[in-house]
Amino acid sequence: SVDGELATELRVQYGYADIGGYRLSLRTYEGAIPGPTLRVQPGDALRVRLINDLPPNRTELPLNTDLPHHFNTTNVHVHGLHVSPSGDADNVLRSMEPGRSYDVAIDIPDDHPAGTFWYHPHHHGSADVQISSGMAGALIVEGDFAGVAEIASAAERVLILNEVMFDYLGTIEVYDTLWPEAAPRFISINGQREPIIRLRPGEVQRWRIVQAAHESNLRLALDDHLLHPIAYDGIPHSRIEGLESLVIAPGQRADVLVQAGAPGAYMLRAIANDQGYPSPTGPLAHVVVEGEPVTMSLPATLPESPLAPIGDDEITGTRTLTFTAIEPEVPAAATYQEFADLIDGRRFDPDRVDQTIHLGAVEEWTVVNEDASDHVFHIHTNPFQVMAVNGEPVSGTLWRDTVIVP
Repeated sequence: SVDGELATELRVQYGYADIGGYRLSLRTYEGAIPGPTLRVQPGDALRVRLINDLPPNRTELPLNTDLPHHFNTTNVHVHGLHVSPSGDADNVLRSMEPGRSYDVAIDIPDDHPAGTFWYHPHHHGSADVQISSGMAGALIVEGDFAGVAEIASAAERVLILNEVMFDYLGTIEVYDTLWPEAAPRFISINGQREPIIRLRPGEVQRWRIVQAAHESNLRLALDDHLLHPIAYDGIPHSRIEGLESLVIAPGQRADVLVQAGAPGAYMLRAIANDQGYPSPTGPLAHVVVEGEPVTMSLPATLPESPLAPIGDDEITGTRTLTFTAIEPEVPAAATYQEFADLIDGRRFDPDRVDQTIHLGAVEEWTVVNEDASDHVFHIHTNPFQVMAVNGEPVSGTLWRDTVIVP
């Protein structure tokens, strides 16, 4: 942004991408994977002219719009930002048709938390295909941890994880390409398969990790190193700890500090994780520690979170949401049309309001997942404080906008 405004264009177009030895024809922002990183400050105006240069949709609108359809119709969602969801702002109910241009105007509040967010398409029926194609980019609200010297002096890397999926022609033109979980795929970082990340011995780097994969959770681990999260979902964490592994679900972000150890070659990898079915495993990136050592340190403490914890005495109401799934009797032989994910027994309908909440209310929600697989719960506009998982209280204050419901 410059002088309080970031005005830019985002062109949605087909682009060739050479990833992992394959030449793919994919839907992209600006012809590249991932899309450009957008950087703003609290109080800025974000003005995007979205140009949809994809060809016309091949088929008519289906009677059941809950099935995948119209893969060349799009829109844009700024995931995690506390901004207006109406009109020309962060309105995921807009339809941006091929061959036309659209203006998106988003005003970021002066007191917006600084952190790592992201943008992606959210049009009902096509978002899954477009995100799998690589249409995603980081959106960074700058200024967090400015007073923490150990973080401010660390080199920053943006790492966008994506499950690369394609058919025998190197494209995604039918939904069967993404179905079922056994469909061929591999994980890329910033549009590369197993890229090299370099550090000097003793160096501390800040990795802004954006999980933009199709459907799979990933348990990240770095050989012989700990991951030190300093923020989740764009909200600064108030305590620092070293983790041997970190689970990150689609939609989630994790800002981690990594301090390089002895010279050598290490692997950032996805290790075994059970999300009701096995999460993908395997190498993600080669981490090379080389060169002259540097003297850097991790912060001993972190500032208080910009969001104050919610007290029980503030709660004005409660509600329960229940996730269920419709599955055929022989899932292995089924097609995607035979499955459905429901909330409180109902399919999604863009013309129906299921929950009405008074502005300023403070509610405790219980989200119940009755399916055999983990599911992700995300709510637009407002982050939430996670209090307990399966009845076990969460230690410390944990703010998220996307959470795994086991």
